[in-house]
Amino acid sequence: MTTGPTWRTSSRSTDTGGNCVEVADNLADRVLVRDSKDRPGPVLTFGPVAWRTFVTEVSRVRP
Repeated sequence: MTTGPTWRTSSRSTDTGGNCVEVADNLADRVLVRDSKDRPGPVLTFGPVAWRTFVTEVSRVRP
């Protein structure tokens, strides 16, 4: 059983040092988001419903 966050890199990230986001969505009550270039830095926390809403809205405007 995993108790801590399991981070994964965005599929939109590149190996050329571009904008990179990591998401930990394996926790039951929250989704965490951080900058992969600043892992010890700040972490955004979303509730599961807020995260699903955010992802749905972003996917509507994504080119």
